[in-house]
Amino acid sequence: MWTPVSRGRWHGRALTVWATAAAHRGLLEPRRTPSRGAAAKSRTLDRLYSSADRKEKIDMSRFSVENTRNFSIIAHVDHGKSTLADRLLELTGTIDKTKNNKQVLDKLQVERERGITVKAQTASLFYNCDGKQYLLNLIDTPGHVDFSYEVSRSLSACQGVLLVVDANEGIQAQTVANFFLAFEAQLSVIPVINKIDLKNADPARVEKQIEKVFDIPSDECIKISAKLGTNIERVLQAVIERIPPPKVHRKNPLKALVFDSTFDQYRGVIANVALFDGVVSKGDKIISAYTKKTYEVNEVGVLNPNEQPTHKLYAGQVGYLIAGMKDVTEAQIGDTLYLHKQPVEPLPGFKSAKPMVFAGMYPIDQSEYNNLKSAVEKLTINDSSVTVHRDSSLALGAGWRLGFLGLLHMEVFNQRLEQEYNASVILTTPTVPYKAVLSSAKLIKEYREKEITIINPAQFPDKSKVTEYLEPVILGTIITPDEYTGKVMMLCQARRAVQKNMMYIDQNRVMLKYLFPLNEIVVDFYDSLKSLSSGYASFDYEDAGYQTAELVKMDILLNGNHVEELVTIVHKDKAHSVGKAICERLKDSLPRQLFEIAIQAAIGSKIIARETVKAYRKNVLAKCYGGDITRKMKLLKRQAEGKKKLRKIGNIEVPKDAFIKVLRTQPDK
Repeated sequence: MWTPVSRGRWHGRALTVWATAAAHRGLLEPRRTPSRGAAAKSRTLDRLYSSADRKEKIDMSRFSVENTRNFSIIAHVDHGKSTLADRLLELTGTIDKTKNNKQVLDKLQVERERGITVKAQTASLFYNCDGKQYLLNLIDTPGHVDFSYEVSRSLSACQGVLLVVDANEGIQAQTVANFFLAFEAQLSVIPVINKIDLKNADPARVEKQIEKVFDIPSDECIKISAKLGTNIERVLQAVIERIPPPKVHRKNPLKALVFDSTFDQYRGVIANVALFDGVVSKGDKIISAYTKKTYEVNEVGVLNPNEQPTHKLYAGQVGYLIAGMKDVTEAQIGDTLYLHKQPVEPLPGFKSAKPMVFAGMYPIDQSEYNNLKSAVEKLTINDSSVTVHRDSSLALGAGWRLGFLGLLHMEVFNQRLEQEYNASVILTTPTVPYKAVLSSAKLIKEYREKEITIINPAQFPDKSKVTEYLEPVILGTIITPDEYTGKVMMLCQARRAVQKNMMYIDQNRVMLKYLFPLNEIVVDFYDSLKSLSSGYASFDYEDAGYQTAELVKMDILLNGNHVEELVTIVHKDKAHSVGKAICERLKDSLPRQLFEIAIQAAIGSKIIARETVKAYRKNVLAKCYGGDITRKMKLLKRQAEGKKKLRKIGNIEVPKDAFIKVLRTQPDK
């Protein structure tokens, strides 16, 4: 029978057994009874650190360099990269064939919700072909233009790519951009035409497009249906036959490239590495070429697609490495790792990601500042293309100025903060980085450079201090059905774009190239393009440097007082329309006072737009029924004087919710 006494005896025996085992493992000092909390903590540690040892380790020496292939899947958004990756994983026996295998490599909640790939994921596949055992390292990459940095990093660990094109939609803007990324890296390209099972699929038309745009013979294209699994084996055959093995040397000292990293709160940084030379195993002492710090390797392994520890990793292979890196600054993407006392020439890193969009980020409550700081630091390890600068605001308190690769990148970062770290933030209107060429030698000495970059509009220098302003420009590629060409060209002209090229890629599809000011496309251009083309047009862009522009700093005044948080930089031609829109949004957001509030948009001393928030007014004539008119005039005059005096001494503090309405990234139209 179960009684409180017997329960106590049983619990005491269990704790004694636990303490003996824990002491044996070295987690506790002997002959000391732990508390319940300590027991739970120790069990968690045991489960985390021993799970790796319980797995059966793979012997990676069985796979020679000649039988190793490293490849990526690249494509436009929604052309079937992740579905093809699922079928390849099933065919090689990496995962079981079930109906639930959808987006297996898309592990983030935001990826599954939006149906897009945000983070490149690696998986090692073991495949038997003609009696040989092959190791195929697959990297599934994102397709959206904002995540092209992820693609360029992934390609550094590959020798070839599968270029997936939708048989229904054909070549899109990001298809072109990804092809040239692979072409510049001198990788083998295998064109794969997906979705041939669709009713309106036209693989022959897509073959001609590939031949015309990329100069790849149509007989090299592989027609598949990733959803139904048609012709997937031909893809694996092509990977083995057409992609060369990596050119590496296993007898040379270790040389490993860190091409990605993730953060685990228990084990620190997990670095994804591609080995170009040598061998690495558990217990090795390695040095980072970037930080010069020494680490001891705790675990090495491959992703299959989950972490699978191995005894060693050899040159030519792609895997992960855990070496006790705890600080956010230690895991540098593009870093080279080498063995202690065996220094090597560092590998060329990646082009560092250039932030194209900047936005202020502030905690909704300042008491959450430290928690948000920790969350941002951990998330920037997982997403190294985000840049962080400290910032503060009178209205919103301490925060950061974050740099993103694009608007979707900013939205995904914000969504991941909410979902993974339960953090709520205020994001201000996105801006782009401008440059100013200083005019005087005194200013150049003060700033220590002739050309300064401005990421915060409040720090925009006055016209008297500079010779010229520069704004960032991008080369945009638009692919659209020809019936929408006129509308698309009108939209581009309205955004101050300059046409560079126009080409028909088949009978009814046009490829347009325009030079855009980045500020004109950063917020709503993509939405406008999709709306007027019924969703058929696609857009991609690449950085094209800076050009001279007539820029002005626009201040927002409330009763003559400047509001620093609402300062914006606009082109001279668009200043009036932008100023009017901000004033109207402020009028709707500010609470009424006992005195009138004048909301003004100003460039220097010139007012270009104005709205007025009317005052609350008490009816002072209510008690005057009948009587002399002079009595009424006297009361109204006294009220007017009081309002005038109140307006002089009255201080307007913009409430935080009004700021959120005005500064939100997509204002209500």
